[in-house]
Amino acid sequence: MTAYKGERNRQFPSKISTTQFVKLYILHLLIERSYYGNELIDEIKKRMNYKWEPSPGMIYPLLRELESNNYIKGWWEEPDKRSIRHYRITDDGLDNYKKTKLLYKPAIDDSLTIIQNTLKDIYGYI
Repeated sequence: MTAYKGERNRQFPSKISTTQFVKLYILHLLIERSYYGNELIDEIKKRMNYKWEPSPGMIYPLLRELESNNYIKGWWEEPDKRSIRHYRITDDGLDNYKKTKLLYKPAIDDSLTIIQNTLKDIYGYI
């Protein structure tokens, strides 16, 4: 396992926070096309084989944060009603995505190893 800053990581099984993971996934999805918040939740849930989904209480603050950092750009479908806000990734967001993706890869690999070894050792399969 990868050592981080010389400290033991006691977080199990993931080495990155749920918030970090969801931010990365939002940027990943917005590379493909524009989405609005509930679409992002549904798409992540679908890609996780309906085993997990981020809550609206997580997604919407992250969208506001990503937009305030100029990583995504939002616009209202009907500006007068302000009902559905669509988002797309910006050039800054794409740069951030590429860096973050590389930064998190070792931690995600470590998490996969933990899960695979647990399945093998305890349940007898991978």
